[in-house]
Amino acid sequence: MEFKDYYQILGVSSDADGKAIKAAYRKLAQKYHPDMNQDEGAEDKFKEVAEAYQVLKSDSRRAEFDELRKYGRQSKSGFTPPPGWQPKQGSGFQGSSAADADFSDFFNSIFGSGQGFSGANFREPQSTRGQDVELELPIFLEETLAAFKKVVEYTLNVQENGLIKPLKKHLNVTIPQGVADGQRIRLAGQGGPGTNKGAAGDLYLHVRLVPHPMFDVSGHDLLITVPVAPWESALGTKVTVPTLTGKISLTIPPNTQTGKRFRIKGRGLKTRSITGDLYAIVKVVMPDKASVKAAEHWQALANSENFNPRTDWEVSS
Repeated sequence: MEFKDYYQILGVSSDADGKAIKAAYRKLAQKYHPDMNQDEGAEDKFKEVAEAYQVLKSDSRRAEFDELRKYGRQSKSGFTPPPGWQPKQGSGFQGSSAADADFSDFFNSIFGSGQGFSGANFREPQSTRGQDVELELPIFLEETLAAFKKVVEYTLNVQENGLIKPLKKHLNVTIPQGVADGQRIRLAGQGGPGTNKGAAGDLYLHVRLVPHPMFDVSGHDLLITVPVAPWESALGTKVTVPTLTGKISLTIPPNTQTGKRFRIKGRGLKTRSITGDLYAIVKVVMPDKASVKAAEHWQALANSENFNPRTDWEVSS
């Protein structure tokens, strides 16, 4: 199994703070998002970047990865967890067999709970209900706008001729419109099989909204930062703004300040009863470098205008 260096995948140092990690994720996710990049391998790269962010944004998972990183980078013949390795409580996802469908083998080898069905369970004479299975279900924001079908794949451990063997399952599940991050969907009887005619366990799908490279989520509303040049802010302009359902034209009035919010009604997230809005937040961005001519224009403006942006600081004595 190949060792995955999540810091290298995101292009950040091992001492990067949460802000730097999030910024790196957003940049790469935007580059490789399937809606924006149709190149071969882009979707796989996007999944790899999203997996790295899931690990490094969590203090507990990141600390655990840091421990294994020292061990894994020394391996010459592929990565295997150290003997006796067990994830720390709270650092992984329950139901490692189910998690295999959404994360790499490397991820599951570190953060899978490792909890299967022991042989002793099948030797109990009384009926025993099967084990519930917990599965993380990544969902893109675009997918939440309407109900849709999604194939869920996971593995159960079943008894066959006295032996415990893996059984792969495929379910075509209807995901309701407007699912939210952290929402749990129960599929009765789709978990581990019971023993001695015991009832099967249930499958629980834990919805995880994949962080979007452009939009932040606030309840049912979406937030997007709209960069504008200083002259666009001063003179006004029209800007093409992406939404989850297409692009729109937004008018920026003259003298618009950084932080100004424009409400775009009905372009947020949707449930059967609620439709959120999209808020476009203006951010004035200076060019990295200015030409000599541009600098002359700025100087002429500074000489001609009687404007002090710090008048509120002035305190009369």
